Amino acid sequence: MRVISKSRLRDFWENPNGADSQGPLRAWYTHVNSKSVAWENWGEVKASFSHADLVGNCSVFNIGGNKYRLITRILYSSQKVFILRVMTHKQYDKENWKTECGCFIDAPQKSGKRRK
Repeated sequence: MRVISKSRLRDFWENPNGADSQGPLRAWYTHVNSKSVAWENWGEVKASFSHADLVGNCSVFNIGGNKYRLITRILYSSQKVFILRVMTHKQYDKENWKTECGCFIDAPQKSGKRRK
């Protein structure tokens, strides 16, 4: 899988709210961004991360012993994982992220037409 983008993870762990998140976020990134990881469906994600949840079309990972939440969008066909948001558990519980991340909006579909 290809994780896009590591800078969002770095921005979070450099923030005072995520001061102790660097190790767990780096570990998640290293695992998922590995060439040996090639998820084809949600079942394969869940097999790798048993505490992950599917919320609409967003995949939510528990990070740092359930202290942080990582919201992503996984595009299996292109083997990409987009980082949408990293937050504390307290921020996650407010549930604003569901709308802000577009978890219940369908991803754009590729059209067969070429742009000119």
